[in-house]
Amino acid sequence: MSEGTDAAARRRAVRDGLGVALATSAYGISFGALATASGLDVWQTCVLSLVMFTGGSQFAFIGVIGSGGLAAIPAAIASSALLGVRNIAYGMRMAPLLGGGFWRRAAAAHFTIDESTAVALGQTRTHAQRWGFWVTGLGIYIGWNLTTLAGALLGNVLGDPKTYGLDAAAAAAFLALLWPRLRRRQAIAVGIAAAVIAAMLTPALMPGIPVLAAAVVAIVVGWFNWLARDEVPSAEPDDVAEREGLP
Repeated sequence: MSEGTDAAARRRAVRDGLGVALATSAYGISFGALATASGLDVWQTCVLSLVMFTGGSQFAFIGVIGSGGLAAIPAAIASSALLGVRNIAYGMRMAPLLGGGFWRRAAAAHFTIDESTAVALGQTRTHAQRWGFWVTGLGIYIGWNLTTLAGALLGNVLGDPKTYGLDAAAAAAFLALLWPRLRRRQAIAVGIAAAVIAAMLTPALMPGIPVLAAAVVAIVVGWFNWLARDEVPSAEPDDVAEREGLP
């Protein structure tokens, strides 16, 4: 019975991982097209995906470069690094689940992203969490780099990606990640404060600097946690409650 349950959990993890990998890899095309439109060569675009491999940071980097050129490189690096800091928290959460020695953890660090962490933590058994992590991480890595190459090549052939609406893909992806989190007053306050600051500073400052300023504001608002002190924690979703035997 246990073996059958373990096998079912593993199949579910693999299915979830492959599904997420296919969906996430698709908008690598928009990154490739936008990167070449921002002034990067095809090979530079591909190296960025191979080495950096965190979609949010990559879009931030080329967005700042596209707006400010070479002079904005320091701001581009700072913006992308700031967005990548969240992966440190993911790594701390995933380390006990993945186990293994130094080399396994070193390899896992490169594939620790939003999607691999989410799929892993969505599983109910430890071995299924590991399967979910590796299938998602490796699947997205392969797919993302293939679609990055395709987007870069298509971008050179088709011209301005804005004509096809590809410039909106990154913003849409960020909004899809952010929207489910805007359920409490504190999260909404952080989002509004950061957005207002970024909008006010964008016309006056070098590209990338408004993003950093908005991040500082978000940290300050979130640190004091004024609006969340009297909030009642939300109930667990139905599926989580069922797994843990909660009423």
